[in-house]
Amino acid sequence: MIRLDQVSRRFAAVEAVKGLSLEVKQGEIFGLVGPDGAGKTTTLRMLCGLLDPTSGRVEVAGLDVGRNIDAVKDQIGYMAQKFGLYGDLTVEENLWFYSDLFGIDRAERDRMMTEYLDMTRMTPFRQRQAAKLSGGMKQKLALMCTLLHRPRVLFLDEPTNGVDPLSRRDFWEILYRLAKEGMTILVSTAYLDEAERCDRVGLMHKGRLIRCDTPAALKQALAPRCFRAKAADQRAARALLLKDSRVLGAEPAGAALHVYLREGARPEELPVELEPQAPALEDVFIAVIRQEESHAA
Repeated sequence: MIRLDQVSRRFAAVEAVKGLSLEVKQGEIFGLVGPDGAGKTTTLRMLCGLLDPTSGRVEVAGLDVGRNIDAVKDQIGYMAQKFGLYGDLTVEENLWFYSDLFGIDRAERDRMMTEYLDMTRMTPFRQRQAAKLSGGMKQKLALMCTLLHRPRVLFLDEPTNGVDPLSRRDFWEILYRLAKEGMTILVSTAYLDEAERCDRVGLMHKGRLIRCDTPAALKQALAPRCFRAKAADQRAARALLLKDSRVLGAEPAGAALHVYLREGARPEELPVELEPQAPALEDVFIAVIRQEESHAA
């Protein structure tokens, strides 16, 4: 449903996306993860036809985005980072307005509104002005408006940024339901706990896709090289470990210190006692970034 083939995008001297190749299957929830400036939003905008790639090919729902933009727009829904609805209109009025934009007849509009308001648990707030909604409710309303024309592919750009944990959980329950019904979802996020919820994850760094796999596979690949330092003075232990060329990284993790070793390094040879640590996706991302930085140095 989504295919990028050696896609790059340049803004003057800055190459925001570099040779990105990626495929996403129907019904899959795919997460693009990376820090600010990694190229996530630029990638989403190219997929939606809002930006043309400098080079490469972008396909959505079997259509070349550059050649069939109008047909592609009928197949996709795009929810940007910034809340783009009308604050002086109620929830219901926003849904009416976007239904008119999509050319949806009244009977179909009323049926979908009932379904979506129930799905998002927003029925009690249908007469509330959008400006007076909480952050989580605003995102649910934006999602409902995005879904009105029944897109086959949904693009979400950091949809839960700044949203409370309960609303984030509700939002993801909705995404699971949509994916189960066959919708393909590509979501960008800076929250690694959200990335754990995706079927597959692509880690982006400085415009490049540096890893792509299931969260479980990514963690399994790092597991043999992820350890926890056993030391009373974690700061001193970290300084000592970072001086060793066999150490890829040593990062504070709460009261502990997570240590990532290079390929072939043996923990018993290190100057600080280490014990195995089951990696989280955050450990994977940090270790991969450290490896990229060491190659660039």
